[in-house]
Amino acid sequence: MTETKEQEYLALADRMIGQGPYAPTWDSLAQAQMPAWFRKERLGIFIHWGLYSVPAYSNEWYSRNMYIKGMPAYKHHIQTYGAQKDFGYKDFIPMFTAEKFDAAEWVSLCRESGAGYLFPVAEHHDGFQMYESELSHWNAKEMGPCRDILGELKAEAERQGMIFCTSSHRAEHWFFMGHGKEFDSDIKDPLKKGDFYWPAMPEPEPEDLCSKPYPTKEFLDDWFARTVELIVKYRPRLLYFDWWVQHRAFKPYLQRLAAFYYNCGAEWGTPVGICYKHDAMMFGSGIVEVERGGFAQAKPYEWQTDMAVARNSWCYTDSLDYKSSSEIICTLADVVSKNGNLLLNIGPKADGTIPKGDRKILADLGDWMRVNGEAVRGAKVWRKSAEGPTAAREGQFQDQAEIAYTPQDFRFTVNKGNIYAICLKCPPDGKFLVRSLADSKDQNVPEFHGLICKVDVLGYAGEVYWKKGPEGLFVEAKGIKSAFPVVLRVTVE
Repeated sequence: MTETKEQEYLALADRMIGQGPYAPTWDSLAQAQMPAWFRKERLGIFIHWGLYSVPAYSNEWYSRNMYIKGMPAYKHHIQTYGAQKDFGYKDFIPMFTAEKFDAAEWVSLCRESGAGYLFPVAEHHDGFQMYESELSHWNAKEMGPCRDILGELKAEAERQGMIFCTSSHRAEHWFFMGHGKEFDSDIKDPLKKGDFYWPAMPEPEPEDLCSKPYPTKEFLDDWFARTVELIVKYRPRLLYFDWWVQHRAFKPYLQRLAAFYYNCGAEWGTPVGICYKHDAMMFGSGIVEVERGGFAQAKPYEWQTDMAVARNSWCYTDSLDYKSSSEIICTLADVVSKNGNLLLNIGPKADGTIPKGDRKILADLGDWMRVNGEAVRGAKVWRKSAEGPTAAREGQFQDQAEIAYTPQDFRFTVNKGNIYAICLKCPPDGKFLVRSLADSKDQNVPEFHGLICKVDVLGYAGEVYWKKGPEGLFVEAKGIKSAFPVVLRVTVE
């Protein structure tokens, strides 16, 4: 850690906060307009890739779990690599060579999926930066791959027309390596600022998660300076913070950071936004983030769900429990119908290759988006987001089992002067009934007064028969077969 550089970044932030339109108060920050492109590009790709991809065991919390006696990762580590005192987490760095990493290929795969923005992780809880840094030597430019991974992805994303964003998970590093001090491991005091494992403090109890232990000013200044450096050097269009920034100690720092970032966006002429979880920021001052979940009803504000292609990990492991492509496409339709965005995560292997399971999902998503993308990209909510017997579960961490949708389950969006009724499961007989488009006089059935002049089934080459009646809009597409949601495009005068 170069103290002079940290002070330079802190001073830069002070200047930008003092001269920009946004002050470090929730009232002022709530005046910032979130980027307009976010409401258009409804699909983004998250990328978890780092040292944890080398052991590829269990999940991306390997750096914590390998130091906790009783955890499967603790036993696995000893059996595979030896005792933690002889082979610690830092010893994975030389093994992280990323020899097959190709930024152009990665971005192309993500862009072909139909995604409009890219969201690689800049630094995870383990403290290893995936970018060139003046504040720490423990980064991918100086060690491991000896490449500025984030910089290469940014350059390639912008070359291929994707919007570049990034995330910081640094806050949890306060305690993430702390369990290594509980026995004879390579995590030993004295640790000083700038050390890879520093500060390795005790992990808070669940009931004290947002109040104890209280991070020191030294750590909070380090977190702040690292984030300022990330913003200045890479100019992300969105910044995502993982959990623990909701701890009360971060509140004034988060306000100052947001003011600095939003003022940078104003200076750049490019509005920017912060994605946050757990009410870390005041509502209205950023973008609401829901991890592995969503809402039951449409919301009048911007929000995003971050989902992974696998249920049991964000990074690549040798035991991934993959979701089906259909489940992910259904999630996309459900989220967009409720005014949200889907940030879909993939996890490359340590050598830089994208696993076959991830590739298949991206390819299936891309095939579907090329046909049905107009129901998603640029789409807005209709007066009703859904109909049918099956509702998505509300809240976080709701993706541990696939939802069994039926041919009666629809999600609605509007775009290009059309209403899109997205049937989440293709009916085997090719017959669709959209009850929300009924002209019934029954007070229990909402009446639709719009004059329908045309109905298409996107991607279907046959003749479409349709009729609007008291039960709803009846549509028949004989012989249609699809493993994925089917989109009815309803053109209204």
